[in-house]
Amino acid sequence: MASSYSTLGNVALMKLPKVSFLSSRKISPEAVMGSHSWAAKIRDEGTCVIGGFQSDLEKDVLKFLLRGNGPVIIVEARKARLRVPSNLREAFEMGRLLFVSLPESKNARVGVADAERRNTFVLRHSETHVFGSVDPAGHLAKLVSQLPQETVTVLG
Repeated sequence: MASSYSTLGNVALMKLPKVSFLSSRKISPEAVMGSHSWAAKIRDEGTCVIGGFQSDLEKDVLKFLLRGNGPVIIVEARKARLRVPSNLREAFEMGRLLFVSLPESKNARVGVADAERRNTFVLRHSETHVFGSVDPAGHLAKLVSQLPQETVTVLG
């Protein structure tokens, strides 16, 4: 693996087969229900899930995943994380969690280009891809269109 990113946690998780989870911010009730159902099902299967977990729906899915026993990789489009938030500490201490921080942007806040860079990293480091929702007018739709469609599932 390239070392163009920083890590905190169980780096062995990067070697596992992974499914990505991303979602547009614009979502439907069906996307919420489908994503919650998917996360509740997969959380105890041992499948490694990788994502940015930045949108509200992605944060909800992360909460479901943390209630299970499967590994999770959180990719961040900002400087390296130095501390583990208290709500993630148990999974981190169990070796189920890895934070990946991409090279720091020159921007003070995470912008569209930074989010695209993070999402591209997530998709390149996973074999299958699950999307809570894909807004056809959003930036995520462009990335989804570049993936082999047999590897893509859209939940809502």
